[in-house]
Amino acid sequence: MGTAKVGRNQWCPCGSGRKFKHCHGATSDAMSLGMKLALLAAAAALVGGLVLGVSSFNAEPTPGGIWSEEHNHFH
Repeated sequence: MGTAKVGRNQWCPCGSGRKFKHCHGATSDAMSLGMKLALLAAAAALVGGLVLGVSSFNAEPTPGGIWSEEHNHFH
């Protein structure tokens, strides 16, 4: 017969005197490499979007642009 699965709140079978979730269970709950890469890609996309958004705000007139008093920017 195989060994029984240890629950998170049971004592760790290694004999450390700690609960499994704080001993050997902590490594099994860690984020996988794929999840870390996906999170990093999402953060990079968000930062890139913010940089592009902020850099597009400028008070410089575009060639042939007209200042709009109503909107307080160039058209």
